[in-house]
Amino acid sequence: MSEPVVVAEIFRSGVVEGHHYGSVVALDATGEVEWSVGMVDQPVFPRSCNKPLQALAMVRAGLDLPPDLLALGCASHSGEPFHIDAVRRILAGAGLDESALQCPPDYPLDDAAKEALIRAGGEKAPVLMNCSGKHASMLATCVINGWDTATYLAVDHPLQVLIAETFAELTGESVAHVAVDGCGAPLLSTSLVGLARAFRTLAVAAPDSGPEARIAAAMREFPQNVSGSTRDELALFTAIPGAIGKAGAESCYAVALPNGQAFALKCDDGAPRVRPVLMAEALRRSGVDKLDGVDVAAMNQTGELPLLGGGKPVGEIRATF
Repeated sequence: MSEPVVVAEIFRSGVVEGHHYGSVVALDATGEVEWSVGMVDQPVFPRSCNKPLQALAMVRAGLDLPPDLLALGCASHSGEPFHIDAVRRILAGAGLDESALQCPPDYPLDDAAKEALIRAGGEKAPVLMNCSGKHASMLATCVINGWDTATYLAVDHPLQVLIAETFAELTGESVAHVAVDGCGAPLLSTSLVGLARAFRTLAVAAPDSGPEARIAAAMREFPQNVSGSTRDELALFTAIPGAIGKAGAESCYAVALPNGQAFALKCDDGAPRVRPVLMAEALRRSGVDKLDGVDVAAMNQTGELPLLGGGKPVGEIRATF
């Protein structure tokens, strides 16, 4: 069995003080593995990277949302006001309200939104949780199909069965493990190769060709809805024309381009700080910085993580593969 390898080093004041271990895979334009490091063929939990694949199953089941709301169905949103308004629109369109959400109450991920909420006397709420767009979309799908909304998170619910089938189809792998994600929804495993393969399928879908194209188009048109207005994911997808992707907990990340290239990674210690560093290096290693239209400076900046000493840069976390 392969194992995670050192994928980044923590470099401070001229000394390497630590390392991050992980795994990375890149698919070429034909969908074949171009290169990899670490454990890329064994099951992992991609966490929120699974959301666009879950959303695809919902669209196939009849979920019909405008692109901005469909993007929220794929999102780990920051809890900014426009995100919360969109989640409420999904619920209202299904004749539901926030009481139907079964994700746990939380504060917004965005610091400014969280601080504004607390100053205003607000509290944690399920609608503020970063997965509420997915949960609202799940509920809307249940309403469309006449499925029970009270048990929509049960692994044997018709919605979750359909999601598992769609997930296995796109990854090209059977689901080896089913767990419970942080939001309470079933969490499906796949390898990093399978995850990259699934995102590639979405990214190369021809316009107007069906549900896959609808998911990709929504993510491309409204990347701020998939993440947030200040997030590194938004900066990356703005820098690379046509790119789609999704970050997840435990330092997971998947990105795919319309030319067929696709990437997936996971840092073994789950450190979120190193995730964009690794992706930026993976993209450079596969020549994405040489593609037409790419804002190379902006792409590279997403992978820059200076370490501070006394408030000033004294080092960096840098990729080693």
